[in-house]
Amino acid sequence: MQNITKKIDRLRKDRKTVILVHNYQLPEVQDIADFVGDSLELARVSQRVDCQSILFCGVHFMAETAKILNPDKKVLLPDLHAGCPMADMITSRQLREEKEKHPAAAVVTYINSTARVKAYSDICCTSANGVEVVKSLKRDEIIFTPDKYLGSYIERQLKNKKFYLWSGYCPTHMVFSRSGIEKLKTKNPAAEILVHPECRVEVQEIADRICSTSQMISHAQKSKANEFIICTEIGMLYRLQKENPGKKFIAGSPDAICPSMKLTNLEKVMWALEDMKHEVHVDEGIRKQALNAIEKMVAIT
Repeated sequence: MQNITKKIDRLRKDRKTVILVHNYQLPEVQDIADFVGDSLELARVSQRVDCQSILFCGVHFMAETAKILNPDKKVLLPDLHAGCPMADMITSRQLREEKEKHPAAAVVTYINSTARVKAYSDICCTSANGVEVVKSLKRDEIIFTPDKYLGSYIERQLKNKKFYLWSGYCPTHMVFSRSGIEKLKTKNPAAEILVHPECRVEVQEIADRICSTSQMISHAQKSKANEFIICTEIGMLYRLQKENPGKKFIAGSPDAICPSMKLTNLEKVMWALEDMKHEVHVDEGIRKQALNAIEKMVAIT
């Protein structure tokens, strides 16, 4: 393991490559990162760092987003099979058909989506800024894709707008149940329940806070509580515990594991750097349209 990390360090310097690692990645992959964060945080970091190439340890749509923002940099994914089931639950053709059904609606697309779907959207959002983004729009009708649970969370905050929610979801976040969380709360009565908005509504309803991964990190640091039940992908607990060693973090479910996120390991990082392989490409026309939807979001938030 130590030999591999040393080789990765040498290769990243030789190749002038920055390694970006998502919060859900394996602990050993998080430990070799130049930056750890959520998908949008990392994409924005990629614009600020001085590098020729980006190695994105996450899933395909995240690497696509980095490429959208960095057209002149080579973007690599350690394993091209690392996809996102939720992102694949809507195609650009399906979105065009949905727009035809509701021509007066603005299309708001979660950043967890393909470049082609972003390209046919009016604006993007994240789990952290979704309410703010939709609130800023003048139109009263909203097509929200692809995550119906994040969409329903935003809908509950903005009752003056009419929502058409696409029926997508994150399979990993479906493992959390209200009864399971309530049992954990009984065993850990002092724990705060932090729930990602990709979770089902029944789980959101019993949360102390509904928050994105970046908001979980900031809240855990500021909160006076010393125990937290975390309802998101289990990789998140490693970073939370590492940055808050005096606090206790409890998995809302031990089964909240994203198989795609766990495809990346140190060997694949090393191999990708050795051969500079698994490059992610985005059609230039699609890239420019998707960039427009992302930039509109950034301008608001």
